[in-house]
Amino acid sequence: MAEIEVCPLAELPPGASRVVDAGPEGVGVYNCDGTVYAIEDRCTHDDGKLCEGDWEPETCEVICPRHGARFDVRTGAALTLPAYIPVDTYPARVRDDGMVVVELPD
Repeated sequence: MAEIEVCPLAELPPGASRVVDAGPEGVGVYNCDGTVYAIEDRCTHDDGKLCEGDWEPETCEVICPRHGARFDVRTGAALTLPAYIPVDTYPARVRDDGMVVVELPD
């Protein structure tokens, strides 16, 4: 696994998100109520940029900007049509030095 540094946790407070240019599609990193999550930046419905869409921190859902499919950032599950295939998720955590990191497969 390759560890990708995202940003200091202070720059990603609860309710914030960030897109990182990493992996084949990019990675969306979300702080949902104090826990960080990472998903691939690709809607499984039509391969569009998922993480450019709105996200709802109170439900931990990202909304595809192209057709409105919703995904759970905690699990990657597709929650509404037209998407039905989950997106990939990646381990995300805060290191002891306060840096948010995502682990991507080599």
